[in-house]
Amino acid sequence: MSLLVQVFKWDQGCRLHHRVGILLWRGVKKQAVYPTKLAEVGRLVEARDDRYETGQLFLHRIFGYRGVILFPWTARVYDRDLHNPGKISATTTASASSTQQHRTKEDSLRVKANTSAPPTAATAQSNDAPTSAAFQTNAAEGTTNVGTASQVDPKEVKGKVQTFYQVLIDTRDCPYIRAQTEAVTFLGNQDSNRSLYAIPGLDYVAHEDIMPYSSSEKSPLQHELFDKFLTYVPEADPPFVAQDTLKAWQEKNHPWLDMSDVHKETTENVRITVIPFYMGCRETPASSVYWWRYCIRLENLGEMSVQLRERHWRIFSLSGTLETVRGRGVVGQEPILSPRLPAFQYSSHVSLQAPSGHMWGTFRLEREDGYSFDCKIPPFSLESKPDDLGPPTPATPSAHDKKRGDSD
Repeated sequence: MSLLVQVFKWDQGCRLHHRVGILLWRGVKKQAVYPTKLAEVGRLVEARDDRYETGQLFLHRIFGYRGVILFPWTARVYDRDLHNPGKISATTTASASSTQQHRTKEDSLRVKANTSAPPTAATAQSNDAPTSAAFQTNAAEGTTNVGTASQVDPKEVKGKVQTFYQVLIDTRDCPYIRAQTEAVTFLGNQDSNRSLYAIPGLDYVAHEDIMPYSSSEKSPLQHELFDKFLTYVPEADPPFVAQDTLKAWQEKNHPWLDMSDVHKETTENVRITVIPFYMGCRETPASSVYWWRYCIRLENLGEMSVQLRERHWRIFSLSGTLETVRGRGVVGQEPILSPRLPAFQYSSHVSLQAPSGHMWGTFRLEREDGYSFDCKIPPFSLESKPDDLGPPTPATPSAHDKKRGDSD
């Protein structure tokens, strides 16, 4: 039986519902006040084990938004849970099992969209401790050594190569997803060392979070870069092909967009995923300042709601400095992670007066029964790259870019 997916007009809020291992959005609306008009926009197709192509439309398995794949990245994932199997609860195992079951479910899913107002997403009707000397990454072997200055842990965390994708997000879904839609930032060309610019509606998505679907529309996604980067070719599969502008933009901005390492760790059924990015170096007469951004996802794998209360960061620089940062929440929020809204994703920035360093820390979380605990942020390295590649190029004229300051 086909699985119908409907997008309801946004009114009061949204909830994530689990149906056949799929996390989809459901809009809440008042009865008989705002009638909903539905229109078919596509049909889910069978998930693939190999890479998806540029132009593939998809739904995000966790955040529920509609998007399109621009190009893939190959990343090495360091999952500390794999080396501490006792930490993984039955809930984590069930979550992985649920994802796998989804791949074997119906590959035909009809996607509905609100034609009179921006959709929230879909509903299914079923059918941030070690020191520099102790944190080393061997890129060739794909391992990370984790320990302290006085006692190095001999255990190695081996990296597993996985595929991630650079994607565009449908702007109609941006207001309703629990993830920053301006996560891709770069250094501007102004003189100030703190000038950061963001390109709205770009994200990085893991292969397992892609739920592919097809559409007969020539412009099925609303984003100002869609028609600049992709062109409709009905005989192609998928029928949206990369234009030369996308290829040129990817090549020019490769150093700032490229992702190489992903770090994961689970504490008390809360999984933290960190992806660091090198942004570039700002030269001044007095010093050189190196910038990185980092994207963090918190995901509740348990059955009880938890709320993020505090953050505690330790930032070590190759220059020998060790900085401690404490504060309430993240990016001005104290998000609640519930079984129905299990994930929250944000990005922030860090600068060092050295070409490398590393970060680690904890999030203080409070469970709904009053129990508080520190959730580990897996340690990750901050590595710079050669600076002879020139400045980043905006995807569109400067009016498209949005200036932003430090967020955390």
